[in-house]
Amino acid sequence: MEEILASIRRIIADDQNAKAEVVEPVRAAPPLPENDDILDLAEVAQPVRKAPAPATFEEPDIGFTNETLDFDAISFDDDLEPEPEPVRMAAPEPPRPVPQPAYEAPRTEYREPQPAYREPEAAERLTSSVTDASVGQAFHMLANTVLSNNPRTLEDLVQDMLRPMLKGWLDENLPPLVERLVRAEIERVARGR
Repeated sequence: MEEILASIRRIIADDQNAKAEVVEPVRAAPPLPENDDILDLAEVAQPVRKAPAPATFEEPDIGFTNETLDFDAISFDDDLEPEPEPVRMAAPEPPRPVPQPAYEAPRTEYREPQPAYREPEAAERLTSSVTDASVGQAFHMLANTVLSNNPRTLEDLVQDMLRPMLKGWLDENLPPLVERLVRAEIERVARGR
């Protein structure tokens, strides 16, 4: 321990001795001979001071006086210009009678529009009513069989298809979203205190 203190004392003593040494001042270099190419500010200022005074111009007389105006004395009721005579409009021409056509347009009777689809008449049908009933019953049985064996609707199918896509999106985006919202709420509460 004493060795450390002794070494510190030696370092301090060496620093004080180094400061005590006097450093010789540096002599300035002899001045360089003046170069005539260097512009001297005094040389420039002298001709400027001796320049002739700018020529004075006589101000033209514009009839301007420095008198103050009395605004109360000004009358705005006086008409400087006579009012022009009103413009008279030409009398409107009397209405001309509309010529009646030489013939009268035929009047059409209003008919009910025909439906876009009309039920074919019995003579025009390709199948009999018995065939139509049996085909309809077959389709009805098919629909009941499909729904009774697999009562899934279109909504169920769409839900099953969307579930994996929604799960993947939530797994990917929900944690950063919640983290960002929680961080913002913590900062808001911390600033409120």
